[in-house]
Amino acid sequence: MQPYQSRTPFGARSLTLAHVAAQSKAEARAPEKVVHKWEVFRSICTAKARLGVSERALAVLDALLSFHPETTLSGDKLVVWPSNRQLALRAHGMAPATLRRHIAGLVDAGLVVRRDSPNGKRYARKGEGGEIDQAFGFDLTPLVARAEEIESLAEDVRAADRALRLARERITICRRDIAKMIATGLEEGVVTRREGRGPADWSEVHTHFRSIVEGIPRNAGLTELEGIAEDLSTLADDVFMLLETHEKDENPSADESQIERHIQNSNPHPSTELEPRFQEVRAARAEIEPRAPKLADGAFPLGMVLQACPDIVDYARDGISNWRDFLATAAVVRPMLGISPSAWEEAREILGEVQASVVVAAILQRHAMIASAGGYLRSLTRKAEEGGFSLGPMLMALIGSRKREKARA
Repeated sequence: MQPYQSRTPFGARSLTLAHVAAQSKAEARAPEKVVHKWEVFRSICTAKARLGVSERALAVLDALLSFHPETTLSGDKLVVWPSNRQLALRAHGMAPATLRRHIAGLVDAGLVVRRDSPNGKRYARKGEGGEIDQAFGFDLTPLVARAEEIESLAEDVRAADRALRLARERITICRRDIAKMIATGLEEGVVTRREGRGPADWSEVHTHFRSIVEGIPRNAGLTELEGIAEDLSTLADDVFMLLETHEKDENPSADESQIERHIQNSNPHPSTELEPRFQEVRAARAEIEPRAPKLADGAFPLGMVLQACPDIVDYARDGISNWRDFLATAAVVRPMLGISPSAWEEAREILGEVQASVVVAAILQRHAMIASAGGYLRSLTRKAEEGGFSLGPMLMALIGSRKREKARA
């Protein structure tokens, strides 16, 4: 007599149309089809959200696959029959109730099929030759039947992840480019409005830039990120065009000038003329580049300052790796925030250059909530002069605020 294959679950468990569909797909597969079980499992891990299975359910599926002795899945003997105790051990000590819940999740997702025995126990019956004639347990045949579907879902997920990663990279590059181009425009005094067109000044450009950046959601999807990346790319092109137009206006005949300089410097005995000039340049450069000041006792480390005020890094030319970089970047940010030279000099005199620069970074971090950056800096300077202001609580408040935002996200 031919053995009959169980199609319904034992006990109070119900049979659904989804279970029927999963069994139909499993039975319709080609008998000669062979798949690598761990490759299928990796694809399932990638596409778990599309398949509707959790990470804990994947741990149970991993354990079930480990009970199949071969690395490939083929043929019609794909039923494994581990006890709940052995299955829980291989699923990293999962609790019995949790194990049963995740097994049901795998069945509902159509990744395994129950082949329950008459009494609900899992076992295998051997024939006269010692080979397994019939087994009751979990049938892994759906993994073979749905291998192409699962791989297609996994590839869709990988493609979406790649697109998301590229959009984020594009946003990061645009943010860096725009911040540094704005800094260059301010330093070089580039005109932003020509013939009545363009932004009024660099503060307007910066405000537009920050409005785009601050509109980036914490958990943005691909569509949102692509739209933001497009806006930032357009702004980057516009800002670069301002710099490019200014450079062309300032140097209308750069090629001719380079040729003339080349001819003038072609003296075969230039050492007596060039050496003094070289010394002058070195001396001037030494005067322009300030030495990095030493922090006073009780000051805060640079890493902590950047943790509290990360936005200032966007305006650094080549990142911030020391206090010299930090001070140079703060000098760029200060006029961008609208802080007057007199307010800045007063803050440097009372607070010191390092602490005044840290306050500027903090104002940049919270500029959306500060109506007048210059007035706010003057207020803090007066409080510091009277002994009523300390930099530590400000930094700790900023760090705490960022942690709370991350927790809410």
